[in-house]
Amino acid sequence: MIDRNRPAASGPTGEPGAAPGPAAKHAFVTLVTNGDYARGALALVRSIQLSGTSADIVVLHTQAVTEDELSAVQKLGARLIQVDLLPTSDAFNQRHARSKILLNAPFTKGRKPTFHTPLDNFAKLRLWQLVEYQRCIFIDADALVLKNIDQLFLYPQFSAAPNVYESLSDFHRLNSGVFVAEPSLETFSDMLRALDQPDVFWRRTDQTFLQSYFPNWHGLPGFFNMLQYVWFNMPELWDWSSIGVLHYQYEKPWETGHPRSQQLMPLIDLWHAYLSGENIPDIASLPNPVKPA
Repeated sequence: MIDRNRPAASGPTGEPGAAPGPAAKHAFVTLVTNGDYARGALALVRSIQLSGTSADIVVLHTQAVTEDELSAVQKLGARLIQVDLLPTSDAFNQRHARSKILLNAPFTKGRKPTFHTPLDNFAKLRLWQLVEYQRCIFIDADALVLKNIDQLFLYPQFSAAPNVYESLSDFHRLNSGVFVAEPSLETFSDMLRALDQPDVFWRRTDQTFLQSYFPNWHGLPGFFNMLQYVWFNMPELWDWSSIGVLHYQYEKPWETGHPRSQQLMPLIDLWHAYLSGENIPDIASLPNPVKPA
């Protein structure tokens, strides 16, 4: 892991050592694995800052993301840390390649963009290596924080909201777009051991793995990870004044003319406001979706 915001300290032998740790004990963390998600991270980081948090904001990114693509995020003051993909076996990587995921576990309820690379998702487990922090809130880069959610730092590991966006029957499944974790090198090592087992197939990559690894996960209210499909599938659950995190699962708001763009236009417009930092509305004053008669 390479911290691009802090120069490495030199040890007594002149070898690079640990850089000085951050002042904050808590951090918001996201993951960027390509230029598209760098755009998402820019809007996310700005939204976190506008929430008035006192926590650090950490952007984990892979070598596939260029300095130019991350420059705007860095200017906002986020801590950039370069990470490698996990050291998983060739067989594991082949089973979780995009083509294999789409063949063996196709997405039937929504459309994933072409830049979605399932194998990269597992890199978010590197959050557990951020042992300079006592507790972290992970948020996917395709999300916005709409109000201060620092209270989540008081929640235990592993806390996540249910994957509800079509019906309440999905309440038993978690969504890994937002979760609370306690960094630990011991936990990270154990995760790697549990992750890459012979013939294992995690059909929804990190999300399925985390639910298996933390079977007694703590449920967060859905408002801490409001999935965008709730807007048209379950409008009776939508309340702008209560939403802490808006998560653009499936289609992304920066995609031009995606199949759901007309249905989701109010949410897309909101994302672009956060991206530019201009004309961000009072969230509580926004009209909720029209409930079916």
